[in-house]
Amino acid sequence: MDPRVSEDRVPSYKKVEEKIREIDNTIIIARIYYIFNHLNSTYRFQLIKKNKMCIVEIPKKLLDNLKKDSNSALEQELGDILNLYVQRSECWAEFEK
Repeated sequence: MDPRVSEDRVPSYKKVEEKIREIDNTIIIARIYYIFNHLNSTYRFQLIKKNKMCIVEIPKKLLDNLKKDSNSALEQELGDILNLYVQRSECWAEFEK
């Protein structure tokens, strides 16, 4: 089974996309994978910027909660996670298209 999912299957996808654009509007979400784990299921986002890729993991529980109740604390947590990855230069690895 391919763990890749389409954006319409990701809870709060639009919110994730919006937060990424706030950080850097040149970043593109290339692929999304759902990683199932009994304790901590996550969505793994492959972000592309020019010729570099960054992998960001966001807990499914956070995205589910944001979908149910979009409040500022949850949005802040999402923003903090995205900033943690995207702002770190070591997250961005070169790749060939």
